Amino acid sequence: MYSGRTGESIDTIYWIEGEYIPEVMKEISYFARDWRSGAVKTFDPRTVDIIAAAHRLMDINESYMLLSGYRTAQTNALLRSKSSGVARNSLHMQSQAADLRLKSRSVSQMARAAAACSAGGVGRYSRSNFVHMDCGPVRTWGG
Repeated sequence: MYSGRTGESIDTIYWIEGEYIPEVMKEISYFARDWRSGAVKTFDPRTVDIIAAAHRLMDINESYMLLSGYRTAQTNALLRSKSSGVARNSLHMQSQAADLRLKSRSVSQMARAAAACSAGGVGRYSRSNFVHMDCGPVRTWGG
């Protein structure tokens, strides 16, 4: 379901019979780590659910490219110093958000699929060609 900046990928089942698979969730958390510092924080399974549901709605086989998952406060501050589009209290710092890209789908298509889940935040970053998905309050932004 995911490929990352470092060439790593995860394409696996993370949920069976109403239960998250702990080993897989641990693997997802490692995959979504702050790649700048190497810090790992347990990734919120609700965000994984939203990401997976949006993927199913788009009816594709392509893996997402994960641009950003968990961020330490230091990484978030660094990114804020370079861009006004980075929230001071970003859900990335709680390991509850992911910035994703697909080659086969536009930002608009991805954002519509994520928003159709009615389960969290969806940000469109058309200039940078990615969509933010999180398990926070239902809301949308960007263009």
